Order: sequence, then structure tokens, then C-alpha cells
Amino acid sequence: MATHTPVPLCDIGITTRELRPQLDEALKRVLDSGQLINGPEVVALEKELSDYCESNYALGCGSGTEALSLALHGLEIGVGDEVILPPYTFFATVGSIIRCGATPVFCDIDPVTFNIDPYQIESKITPKTKAIMAVHLFGQCADMEPIWSIAERHGLLVIEDAAQSLGAEYKGRRAGTLGAVACLSFYPSKNLGGFGDSGAVVTNDPEWYERMRILRMHGMEPRYYHHMVGWNGRIDAIQAALLRVKLPHLDRWIAERRQAAKNYDALIESNHLHGMLIRPMEAKNCLHTYNQYVVRVQSGKRDELLSYLKASQIGCEVYYPLSLHQRPCFKNIGYSFGSFPASEEAQKCTLALPMFPGITQAQQEIVVHTCAAFLRQTVRSAA
Repeated sequence: MATHTPVPLCDIGITTRELRPQLDEALKRVLDSGQLINGPEVVALEKELSDYCESNYALGCGSGTEALSLALHGLEIGVGDEVILPPYTFFATVGSIIRCGATPVFCDIDPVTFNIDPYQIESKITPKTKAIMAVHLFGQCADMEPIWSIAERHGLLVIEDAAQSLGAEYKGRRAGTLGAVACLSFYPSKNLGGFGDSGAVVTNDPEWYERMRILRMHGMEPRYYHHMVGWNGRIDAIQAALLRVKLPHLDRWIAERRQAAKNYDALIESNHLHGMLIRPMEAKNCLHTYNQYVVRVQSGKRDELLSYLKASQIGCEVYYPLSLHQRPCFKNIGYSFGSFPASEEAQKCTLALPMFPGITQAQQEIVVHTCAAFLRQTVRSAA
């Protein structure tokens, strides 16, 4: 079907090619040192991450999922505790809560930003509630001011799932300093993508930092002496060295993502797709990093447009086809279809279009013109 060059959903090769000499040098430096576990590269990355987030501490770990587990265990959340979270997010958010023995309590999302609706949180609080997990979805921070107020009134902890939003800001403060602990992912497609799995936790509290530091090393302190049961949650020195090469370029890449989002906005407008393709919104007082550019497809045609774009060799993705409360493995928690209408509507109409640093105007024009061709044909057929 396609007569154009394919457009990928995410092209991580662009930044790799740009930095290849520095990446090769960093890899050589680690291999030559022989220090593949912990060591100076990990220490340096953690300092650079904490400086970037404007926090006191950062702790590298094996993945974004690992970061969530470290945060929950580090805050001593476990059996008998409840954690409030949105049902519209990646599985790791709720999986980490289940694995630490706590109970997830879902709260619906804001239908415009796709983040947790803070004005529904208070009705979910019980005497067992220990924390609110605020997910900064698609590159934009949740509305934190009312969440802070609720947490303070009820004595709750706030955990940031910032896996998709490193570099995002809320009222001038960067993601990573908006809760007790923040969890980052360096999965290759993220704003700061590594070369495999890796992640980090960020906090300002020295006691929580120290507890998480020990937990990620099997609970050892000192070596071979165990005061708690931890696990192997370390970041590899090779990943740390490669991420150090990329971190100084993160703000520039975010600026490129933001410019690409503006280009998409203008193209959608100039192609008269309002009413058919609803653009993502940057909330007031937020800096959106557009880890994903997620539109809403109207008239129930999302799945047909998805198939049409893929047949046209244009990358696209549905985040997420089922809300967490609808997953088969959670059927005993007690929720049902219709429990969270905003989340369930989002899963039916949202579609992520190609977004990455270095995406060209020509590529974006192909994407939007292809969307327009399908949607206009749909409208004509309906008439």
C-alpha cells in the first residue's frame, strides 16, 4: 500500500549513531577497567542523575520495574497496606504493588491528560491506605498539588512512577522531586534510553535512600552480613557508562520532542482533522516531554486506523488496550467493566503516533496525511 519510506514508531538508532564514538569509548573504558559491577561509572551516573533531577540521591537499578519494587520495599509498604494508582498505565505499576504483598486500589484518570484524577483519590482512601502512586504518563506529570494536599491530610506517602517522564516539570520542579521516591526507567525507547534494561530511584530522604541501597544488594551491609532480605537489583556498570554519555543530551532531545509535538499539532490543524483526531494536551504549569504523542481517534475508528497505518508502514501503538482492572490475572480483586469509565474510554480511542528525537517534518507529514486520507474516506463512506 505504501509508496513512501516507512516511518518507525521510535527510531533509537538516530541518537546511537550521533554519539557512537563517545559510546564506544565509554564501553572500552568499562571493559578495560574490569569493574563491571558497581564501581565509579555507577557512582558517577547516580550523582549526575541526582543533579539533573535536583534531588539529594539517585540509585541505579536493573529496570524501571526494579525501581518500583525498591521504592515500595524501601518505604516498607507490604502485606495489609493499600496503594492508590490509576488503572490506565503499564503493568509494572500494579505488578510491583502485588509482588510486595500490598493491595492495589484503582482510581480513574482525567480524560484529557490520562493521568490519575486527583479529585477522585480521597474517596478511595481507607485506614489501610499507605501511599498514592502518581504515574506521569506519556511524558507529562500528574496534577500534583491536590495530590500533595490529600497526602498531607491523611498522612500518606506519594510515589512517582516517572518511567516515561524524566525531564518533565510540574510548576518548575522536575519529575523526581515531586514525591517521597521517584522511579525512572531507561528502557531503550524512553526519554533517556539505555541499551537494554536499567532504571533508577530518586529521593531526598537519606534513610529511604540507604534502605533501598542495601535492598538492591541482597540486603547486605557490610558484605555477606544481612540485616534484611533484599535481592539483586543493581544497574550494570556498562549501562551506567553508556547512560552517562547520553544524559547531557537529554534536554536537547526533549526540546526536539516538544518541537515535533508542535509540528504534529499544526499538521492536524491544517489538515482539518479536529473532531476526528484529538491532539494531546499540555496541562497548565507542566512541561510535557512527549515520550509518546498520543491522540484520541473519534467515531470508534481507532482500530481501523491502526491497521491502516501499519499496512502503510507507519509505526503506531495502542497504550493500553486493556485497563489494569480488566486484566485476567486481577479478576479476583473485585472490579468489573464499567468501574472506571474514563480509563475504559481511553483504551478504546487512544493511539500513539511516531515520536522520537530526530523525526523529520517530512516523516510527520506522511503520518498525518495518511491519517487524514483514512479518516476522510471514513467520513465520506458514512455519508
